[in-house]
Amino acid sequence: MSRTLWLILPTYNEVENIEAISAAVVGQLAVIAPDAFRVLIVDDSSPDGTGEVADRLAAENPAIEVLHRAQRQGLGVAYIAGFKRALEGGADLVLHMDADFSHDPADIPRLVAAVDAGADLALGSRYTRGGGVSDWALSRRIISRAGNLYARSVLGIPTRDLTGGFKCFRRSVLDSIELDTVRAHGYAFQVELTLRAIRHGFKVVEVPITFRDRMHGHSKMSTRIAIEAAWLLPQLRSKRSTQ
Repeated sequence: MSRTLWLILPTYNEVENIEAISAAVVGQLAVIAPDAFRVLIVDDSSPDGTGEVADRLAAENPAIEVLHRAQRQGLGVAYIAGFKRALEGGADLVLHMDADFSHDPADIPRLVAAVDAGADLALGSRYTRGGGVSDWALSRRIISRAGNLYARSVLGIPTRDLTGGFKCFRRSVLDSIELDTVRAHGYAFQVELTLRAIRHGFKVVEVPITFRDRMHGHSKMSTRIAIEAAWLLPQLRSKRSTQ
């Protein structure tokens, strides 16, 4: 099947992970789309030198590209910049995942296969049958599940893992959901994009994955991000807010 795949890796202070994760995703994409893939690293001016390492990787491999952003404005803003670049570059499918090995690159073919089989958006899901998490304390498991239950209840949609960051979009989804009007900047961004896809009538499929704690570095989750999500989700109930 002929289609062009772009995979977006957002980075901020991921110098310990970026070289290994880039090699891993390139290896997977080279098997499923050997002549038609690109890895886009979106770096928010990481002070630890992530951007410089990414530039070296891009110089060594023409399948890797780096988008440097002047400042850190939130995960959602970084993703939207990456989506726009991928669409400009002719992407048919756009994937995104964490750059810290929380998402297993070996699962990339399964998400792509789900879209090839008819899904418009494939989600790597921790909470669908067959999915799970490892290396998490009980408190973190409870908070994550409670957050997803809250989002499902508030928005009235059945998707079990709304906050995950491992996805594969058909181009038509990103073309339709009006990226410039997305409101969330933090982790609620993941919820909002899935909600918009559902409300536009696209087929969303959850693919079971096992989510692991990051290999190196520190989590970017903060109290501010959690507050944004809790404040924004009730507002997204209005269909006018996501169309």
